[in-house]
Amino acid sequence: MPLPRNAKMLSTKQPRAGKVSPATENANPEKVSPEGHLASLCTPICIPLFRLKQAHKNQVVAGKKEAVKVAPHKAQRAHVALGVAKNNEINLKKSMKKTSPTEAPAEPKKDPVPEEPVPTQVPAVEDIDKEQLGDPYANAEYAKEIFEYMRGREEKFMLPDYMEKQTDISRDMRAILVDWMVEVQENFELNHETLYLAVKLVDHYLVEVVSMRDKLQLIGSTAILIASKFEERCPPCVDDFLYICDDAYKREELIAMEMSILSTLKFDINIPISYRFLRRFAKCARATMETLTLARFLCEMTLQEYDYARESPSKLAASCLLLALTMKNLGGWTPTLQYYSGYCSQDLHPLVKRLNFLLTYQPHDKLKAVRTKYSHRVFFEVAKVTPMDMLKLEEILKSC
Repeated sequence: MPLPRNAKMLSTKQPRAGKVSPATENANPEKVSPEGHLASLCTPICIPLFRLKQAHKNQVVAGKKEAVKVAPHKAQRAHVALGVAKNNEINLKKSMKKTSPTEAPAEPKKDPVPEEPVPTQVPAVEDIDKEQLGDPYANAEYAKEIFEYMRGREEKFMLPDYMEKQTDISRDMRAILVDWMVEVQENFELNHETLYLAVKLVDHYLVEVVSMRDKLQLIGSTAILIASKFEERCPPCVDDFLYICDDAYKREELIAMEMSILSTLKFDINIPISYRFLRRFAKCARATMETLTLARFLCEMTLQEYDYARESPSKLAASCLLLALTMKNLGGWTPTLQYYSGYCSQDLHPLVKRLNFLLTYQPHDKLKAVRTKYSHRVFFEVAKVTPMDMLKLEEILKSC
């Protein structure tokens, strides 16, 4: 039986690598017809070729689309880079025009440091009244104005040398009277403001009236009565003052002297006293109670000294505080003290030296009321403090 025409081809032709042979596809080749065999040969080859061509076409089209998409971005980047280069070239030409080629390149400018505004007041000044704002008993809102008003009134009440016209009264008699007034203030437990005001009333009355020595105690006791009515909530009565005078005067005499003092001074008895300024300045210095008591002792020592009666009360208070701060090694006169007191440290140096001299030598050493009072533990025994050496004090004051 003759072989088919394709039988030789099947036996001699080797299958291609990667291609499936007809023998492997058909387990029983005898059942396959020639037409089916041709179809089986064409189908596995033609379909992959068609798919490969389609995939190649799709890849080419996709590549063209990506190239179209990427091209504008590259062009845009190139355009931006070209613009930056042109700007850099223009800026370089401008900078070369401004600076000559011989000059060195200028250093980069630094941001200017803003200048601090000039302070309108002394630097490092503390507001000492802000802690008591809203306190109706402190009147902190008006404290500064009140003390400025009192400073303004000092000139009106400056004392002249009235001892020249007093024929029967001497400085020593005045010192003895003040020493007795200190004892009265302590026995009646009066405020210190009452004592200071009473001494001022005596001095201003003696400026206008020539008095005899037998009336001096009456003037002093009446001055305490008037000052008590002005300063105290519960002032002593007239009989109390007659008692402390050992009934040396009658009731009518005391009342008559009260009328005489008030009319002579024209009822203007709100006289500035050093004790008020001392408390104010001690608050500015944040002084402790012990330091304030030492300054009070120095200030009270001056009450019986006639030479200090003509000093400005505010200046005397500031000098007493400065000496107390120096004795305690607590520093000098701060900007806050200078601002609120109105005195710089150099203004106080002469008076500070005089106060230290008074504390050292005690002209009226027989008058013990003030020293005995401030030797008590209640007053921190400040009267027992050793005075400063004059040379050392001068060195410290020079360094301030």
